[in-house]
Parts: sequence; C-alpha cells; structure tokens
Amino acid sequence: MQDQQTLILPETLAAIGKILGPELDDIVVERAVIGLFFTGVKLSNGIVGACATPIKTIPEAVCCPSSAMAMPFPGKLRGRPALELAREALGENGIRRAVGIAAMNALADTCWRRRPHPETELRLGIDAFDATEIRPGDKVVVVGAFVPFLRELRRRHQPFLVLEQDASTLKADELPFFRPAEQAQSVVPAADVLLITGTTLINDTLEELLNLAKPYARVTVVGPTVSMLPDAFLHRGADILGTVRITDPDAFLETLAEGGSGYHFLGRTAQKVVLARRCVGAAAA
Repeated sequence: MQDQQTLILPETLAAIGKILGPELDDIVVERAVIGLFFTGVKLSNGIVGACATPIKTIPEAVCCPSSAMAMPFPGKLRGRPALELAREALGENGIRRAVGIAAMNALADTCWRRRPHPETELRLGIDAFDATEIRPGDKVVVVGAFVPFLRELRRRHQPFLVLEQDASTLKADELPFFRPAEQAQSVVPAADVLLITGTTLINDTLEELLNLAKPYARVTVVGPTVSMLPDAFLHRGADILGTVRITDPDAFLETLAEGGSGYHFLGRTAQKVVLARRCVGAAAA
C-alpha cells in the first residue's frame, strides 16, 4: 500500500474531522448493509453513504474461518461511532474497507451540507458522462469496465480505450478497446479525457492514475464509491466527481439487502449528483 500521506482516503478523513469537529462525537451507525453489488451505511443523522462491494476479495463461500474473517462485523455495527467505522477505510481488507468508505461517504455528505466546497458546483440529477463534455476527436480512456460509459462511447463512435484488470468483464465486441491495467503508464498519459471508476479507491490505484494524467486532461471519477467531499480529489487533478445522494435511506438499504444494483436504486431511492470544478472566472463571480 502507498504511503497514507499520499492517499485520498486519509486526507478526506482528516477533512471530515476538521469540518464536523465535536459534532462527530454524537454521530453513530444506525444500520449497515453489505450487498452483492454495493455496501451502504446509515448514520444516526439519517444520512447514508455507499461504496461498491469488492465481492472478489471474499474467499470462496465455504463454512470455515477463512471466509468468516472477511465479514468481521455482523451484530457489531449498530451504535458504533461513525468516525471509528470510517477509519476502516484506511485498512487493507476489501470488505472492511468498503464498509469504512460507505461510512466515510455518509460523513462526507454531512460535511457538504454544513460546508459546500466553494470551488465546486453541485449539480443534481446530472450524469457524470454528460458533465464531462466529451468532444469529437478526444482521446478517451476509461479505467474500469463501466458499462454505461462504454455503451455511450460506442454509440457516439468516440475513439476510446478501456483499462481493466479482468478482461472477462467486457463483452466480445468491447474487447478490441481493451488494454490490460498494467499498461496504464503508457495509455493514461495519452488521454484527453480520463474516466475513472470509483472502485479504484478500494484497490489504491486512483492516486497513481491521477498522477499519470497529462496536465490538461479532463478527469472524471465516477460511482457511488466517490465522496461528496471533493477536496482531496481536486488537489490531485480531478475535474468532475460523479456520485449518488441517497434520497430514501431505508428503502435504499433494503434494495441493497435484496441484491440490488444501480439499475434498481438510481432514480428511485438515490439520485445521481455531480460535483464539478468551477473555472476561475466562475469562482470569482
């Protein structure tokens, strides 16, 4: 793992402490759900955060201690201090980290409601792909097989490549665009537009990808795993953050508990939101 001083998650956690201060002492976990596709944590203030569930990090589902160790929380989360659970985001275990990120994201949304970022515009109900404003002729690199983006790029006949660790996640007609994740150092610097899935936060690759982007590339990080607290992302060159805000907390968690994915909660119990970096002129205005 990289030095934590260089990572987005520790910086975000520190920002949460500064913004919420003593208020953090009174915020506890009300409910947590580890679903097949997404993990969600609801806090005592009614706000929910989400994170992609890294299902591939769980050992084969057999009745033995090795599998049980991947799920260390059952019966222990309700009433736990939210900040304490959010610190699990700094650990190495996939499921522990996902639960921690979900708690962190709920706290980050709490922070946004207390202190919107002055250099960032909140756009409700907007898709991050549209907010990126991809132009004809742009060289686009997608990190992670994010199906809606791949579908739209192909519909537009937009040149693109997709960096992915697992080629099996791509359809046969998408394989010509595939490049192994190991080629990031040669593929990413050539991109005019870089579209990165938020799951890169879970596997500690996001910071390296942002560092590889050329200075004038337009960079979007997207997915429910992405935080509503943009500070650490902006510092590293991201321009657009696409995430979700949970509008019906209890129904959202029930959807996750029943194996639901984004197709089941977007537009129903959660809405897409975009945090877009303001240009200098707009910020001054």
